[in-house]
Amino acid sequence: MTSSWQAVRKVLCIRRDNMGGVLMTTPAMRALREADSERRLSLLTSRSGAALAPHLDGIDEVIPYDAPWVKHAHASAPAKDEATIDSLAARGFDAAVIFTVYSQSPLPAAFMCRLAGIPRALAHCRENPYSLLSDWVPETEPQDRIRHEVQRQLDLVAHVGATTNDERLAFQPGPGAGERLAATLAGIEVERHAPYIVLHSGATAPSRIYPPRAFADAARMLLDDFEGQVFLTGNHSEAPAVAALVRAIDRSRAHNVAGLLDLGQLGALVQGACLVIANNSGPVHIAAALGTPVVDLYALTNPQHTPWMVESRVLYRDVPCKYCYKSICPAGHHACLAQVSPDEVVAAARAIWRREPVPC
Repeated sequence: MTSSWQAVRKVLCIRRDNMGGVLMTTPAMRALREADSERRLSLLTSRSGAALAPHLDGIDEVIPYDAPWVKHAHASAPAKDEATIDSLAARGFDAAVIFTVYSQSPLPAAFMCRLAGIPRALAHCRENPYSLLSDWVPETEPQDRIRHEVQRQLDLVAHVGATTNDERLAFQPGPGAGERLAATLAGIEVERHAPYIVLHSGATAPSRIYPPRAFADAARMLLDDFEGQVFLTGNHSEAPAVAALVRAIDRSRAHNVAGLLDLGQLGALVQGACLVIANNSGPVHIAAALGTPVVDLYALTNPQHTPWMVESRVLYRDVPCKYCYKSICPAGHHACLAQVSPDEVVAAARAIWRREPVPC
């Protein structure tokens, strides 16, 4: 560690994004933890990210906070912000690490840390932060290079001497998750012990959703070829769309579990799957953490979030408008995903479960 960080024992990690962003930060947080066996890590994150709390080893405390400078955050009164600052101050942190993607500014979080009396703060920053950050790495993306999100955060903590030999994502379903999953599936007519594939058709941004009709076509073709069953997952808000998708698939071996699983059960389901086929979303990164192969329907909204350290096939169509960083397709055509055919999806899946080459 650099000399100013050697005595750091209580670290606040700030990752204000959703579940996928938190998962892709877990290797960097592991590096911070491994630098000192007595170090304690707290994670300040969104309510969505905080749902990971029972599933992250090495994080001592998760603090939910919907920051007012984050898109889609729940509205919060200034009193809530003040209470969060007071709560952070009471914990007596020695340092903070602010994890951002290159389109985000760390300065609002850095100012919060300053008000909380945290003496050291590390982040990537595009402009000179002066005394808001004690340690900073000049932001050079995307002009000079673009790194995977995991590598970006590993490089950040390496700036203060924190490294790890284990760069895998961290996620554990947790004790009893398999038993709870079995109990839930007992109420569904599934083939016990039959191989299965997990299909996840949702995403937090409409721009990252593969067209439902194409998804249904791919699922039908898959079931015609795969001697097993498929489970379609989603959260409570996605359940109606998943139910419609299951009706369109119209196969007895397509099982709808959307809205039925907690995060641990979802992890257990993914862990036992032959394969996950999903839009670029949290389940892709859960699969990567658990070592389950992935076919990632990857909208080119950004280049940084592909599956990390897991067997995968990443499907997209290269388009002039790529890397728009938009939640809704600005051009309205979704060509980066819509032009991926169901045949390509099935060929990519077959390449994994049958070890066949993908056609050129």
